[in-house]
Amino acid sequence: MTYRRRVSRRVISTDTIDIDGMTVTVIRKPIRNMYLRVQPPNGDIRVTAPARISAGQIVTFVHARQEWIRAQQRKIQYMQRETRHLIEAVDEDDKRIATGERLPSQTQTVTQADGQPGRESHSGDDGQHNPDRQLPRSGHADATVWTDEVQRYARHTLEQRLPALLDHWTRVIGRSPTRITFRIMRSRWGSCTPATGRIRLNLQLGLMEPRFLEYVLVHEMTHLWVGGHGPRFQQLMDRFLPGWRDLRRELNQYAVL
Repeated sequence: MTYRRRVSRRVISTDTIDIDGMTVTVIRKPIRNMYLRVQPPNGDIRVTAPARISAGQIVTFVHARQEWIRAQQRKIQYMQRETRHLIEAVDEDDKRIATGERLPSQTQTVTQADGQPGRESHSGDDGQHNPDRQLPRSGHADATVWTDEVQRYARHTLEQRLPALLDHWTRVIGRSPTRITFRIMRSRWGSCTPATGRIRLNLQLGLMEPRFLEYVLVHEMTHLWVGGHGPRFQQLMDRFLPGWRDLRRELNQYAVL
């Protein structure tokens, strides 16, 4: 049964329907083909369909792919469990280190081009460059993992790791960000505003293996040369960090908190 409908500038309509006990969001657009996606963090099912295709065709399309849908949902559940293990891996001794008065508690920390800490002024996301793929937004339940203690630990880890990485990659890439901000980001690992040279890094990277921070930093610093993800961007990434595709694939197995 359809119980929700909305219309936007680019989307003709959005309906939510039940198919074999599965809640499916159907987005109609002026396109020729039908597409099926299972999206983290909750395994939501989304079909993008041509404007004039019948509801019966959509039901048949989804019904025939039930096994694949269930497999993808199981994979997403596994990814979510693995991601939560990152929080559990922050043991008590490490968290005590992060609660010292020498560390910031509530303010966001940034690193300027000279490597000195500074404060982030409030800024919207307009004009910032997205990373090479948008990550799914986590549900509100995951917000509970970001306690003050965990935030301090993640920020402290990034502050310890970033200066050496920034020094090395500035020499390799040939450009340096004006400043770097750490923040909780619900839908991406990092972002860059090429016009201002500002880079934002997901605070979650402070809970993960250092190589992931390095990949995201190199990715965003490469955007200081190239704004998109076309051949020129990939060429530069191949030169700077030859194994970047493997790192991207591995990183994107984790869910964003």
